[in-house]
Amino acid sequence: RVQLVESGGGSVQAGGSLRLSCTASGGSISNYCMAWFRQVKGKEREGVGYTYSDSGDGGGYYADSVKGRFTISQDNAKNTLYLQMNSLKPEDTAKYYCAAGDCSVVPGTVRGRISKNNLDAWGQGTLVNVSS
Repeated sequence: RVQLVESGGGSVQAGGSLRLSCTASGGSISNYCMAWFRQVKGKEREGVGYTYSDSGDGGGYYADSVKGRFTISQDNAKNTLYLQMNSLKPEDTAKYYCAAGDCSVVPGTVRGRISKNNLDAWGQGTLVNVSS
């Protein structure tokens, strides 16, 4: 089963940008639909967005809270998923996770309609801190 590792998190001032990476091993991200989630300590993990294995740069669904500011893309040659985050706000502060799953499942998990336990793989998460 595919394993995922996130990187690129850190501290940034409000209005700044970060790009998170999710590198896969043991499997190809092209065989999955991919998604990003985030979680604030003590709160439920929430979906950020998702894309498809055949999607181009920027394709997919985004939560209203990040729409227009975040973009998901993937580079199949590098077996890497990206989350470009622009115009960051303090409320974006969270631990960010990438996940892989069947394309019949991923949209429902990101939208909160079905259990996230249906996903096949999770990364360890990377912290993003946005200061005012």
